[in-house]
Amino acid sequence: MADDYVISEIEKDYIIALLDQNKRTDGRDFNQHREIKIETDLVQKAEGSTIVSIGNSKIIIGIKATLGAPFPDTPDSGVITTSAELSPIASPFFESGPPSEAAIELARVTDRAIRESHCIDLSKLCIIPGKSVWILFIDFYVLNHDGNLFDAATLGTIAALATTKIPKVKLLEDEEVEILEQTEPLKIDHYPVSVTTYKIGKNNVVDANLKEERVSDARITVGFDEEDHMVSLQKGKSGVYKPDEIMQIIKESLNVSKNLRKELMKALS
Repeated sequence: MADDYVISEIEKDYIIALLDQNKRTDGRDFNQHREIKIETDLVQKAEGSTIVSIGNSKIIIGIKATLGAPFPDTPDSGVITTSAELSPIASPFFESGPPSEAAIELARVTDRAIRESHCIDLSKLCIIPGKSVWILFIDFYVLNHDGNLFDAATLGTIAALATTKIPKVKLLEDEEVEILEQTEPLKIDHYPVSVTTYKIGKNNVVDANLKEERVSDARITVGFDEEDHMVSLQKGKSGVYKPDEIMQIIKESLNVSKNLRKELMKALS
């Protein structure tokens, strides 16, 4: 993520040497996430909101619902749009200005897990086919970057969606729509989570911290729903994987996903 964060060759060699001894710099197992914290309903003016921490990485997610026109090819479906902001307050290596490639990638990888899991029935967001639907804006603001923002973003997004309340509407004459003060919960059909594995030398570790992330050669993020269906897969960085290596990562990621979902559902209960 933070492309200007340089790690010395000595530190890189130390991290890799430890991994070759089946050790990590922070003492975790290879398939172990850092401590996870999820807090919901924190932003009063948002329809749904969450702050998620994985270790020292922290993201706030807000959901805003507005009425608008649907896409021409899906006239009876609501719209989801996802964006991420990597601000300088989160890391001295982030810069102000238009979304960076890292911000766009974070938003797209998260969007894919949410969209392809069909966690929301977008047809339920349609008010008047072809004219008026709910548009859900999902915005991430990274508060602190210490590696692996992907898993935090997916956890936070589904937690925010699961606590989102949409205003009720009333249809008037001439297909006008009145937004009422009453709200109703957004229905969630599936609860996807993502697991991101980083390749460092010959080793693969889950939930890399920032230094591990910086020395990694490749990255795979796999999304699973609560029925253990794989709903998304995204490779990042320039390193390569062998087919059997990918299959092993998917298998281990599925096991890890169960622990992430326990944390998610505990927060939502």
